[in-house]
Amino acid sequence: MLRQANFSGDIGSLVVEDNEINREIAMEIIGATGAMVECASDGMEGLRRFEMMPEGYFNMVFMDIQMPVMNGYEATRAIRKLPRNDALSVPIVALSANTFAEDVAASREAGMNGHLKKPLDVSELIAGMGRWLRPV
Repeated sequence: MLRQANFSGDIGSLVVEDNEINREIAMEIIGATGAMVECASDGMEGLRRFEMMPEGYFNMVFMDIQMPVMNGYEATRAIRKLPRNDALSVPIVALSANTFAEDVAASREAGMNGHLKKPLDVSELIAGMGRWLRPV
């Protein structure tokens, strides 16, 4: 599956995840597709990283929900409120072990475009990337 997915080129993704192992796994999977991947360890750091990069730098954000400092819902709402063109359009996908209907609804309500369950399923992650990004 990873060999078939090619998101190399100008595709940049941001993984916001407080758990180091989960962060490394997500970065490894996404990086194997050829996409550039950067990380942040909590919502506030993710918000700051998104804010300090030029518009369009990140084409996709993978956002954990339960994190210290600032959770994924708060970080997503803050990104969506930024005064820049890509803040409303960048796909933000929740990463969560909680996948009940109310969890998915809360993600959408916060401004997220999708919801992936943890532990990450490679095919679901690649399908999510394909939904919002154009493979090379």
